[in-house]
Parts: sequence; C-alpha cells; structure tokens
Amino acid sequence: MHKVIETPDAPPAIGPYSQGIQFGNLIFTSGQLPIEPETGEMSEDTKEQAHQCLKNLKSVLEAAGSSLHKVKKATVFVKDMNDFTDINEVYKQYFTFPFPARSLVEVARLPKDVKVEIEVIATTE
Repeated sequence: MHKVIETPDAPPAIGPYSQGIQFGNLIFTSGQLPIEPETGEMSEDTKEQAHQCLKNLKSVLEAAGSSLHKVKKATVFVKDMNDFTDINEVYKQYFTFPFPARSLVEVARLPKDVKVEIEVIATTE
C-alpha cells in the first residue's frame, strides 16, 4: 500500500504529482523548488534557494512522520555547477554524519527557472 503525502507547509504540486509518497517505511519526495509556501515567492540567491528547498523537504518529511535525519538518498539538481560550493555550504547545515548518499547534477533548466531543486528518499524508522 502507498500513501500520498501532502502538507500546506510546502509548496503545492504544480503538476500531476504528489509532494511525496510513502510506501511501507520508505518516503519518496518529489523535487522541492525554493518557493516559500506562504507567499509563493522565491529568492534569486542560490544559498537562500537551497535553504528553502531543504525547509520544504523537511515539511514534507515531517508530514509523513519522518525527518531530514532519516534521509538515505538525496538528488540535487542545479542550473550551474559553479554554485556547487554554495549549495554544499547550505546542505551541510541540514545533514550530519553519516551523510545520506547524494547525486548532484547540472541540468539545462529547472521549473520556474530556479537555480536548485532537491528530492530525497527517507525512511520512517
């Protein structure tokens, strides 16, 4: 059985997808954009965008009974690989050792022309 995860504390889906899906003790999130859920606004600053993506992920995970501490795998999509250092600086404020496995991929374009989007796989245990 799977369960749809939705919370008003993260931006609503802008397409035909869920904020997250729980399957057993696994939680799969959709990529979170750096949109502030209360205002719909987003910063142009890369670090602030990374912070907001991670705050949104935290909200989705908490709605599923999980947390950032239970993330096992993260995928980070960036518009410009030159932002790698700035994103890492923010990322390490949210994750501690043992860090989740991670892929970071430069892409040609992201929804709403954001600079960063992050998705994760976590557990409830």
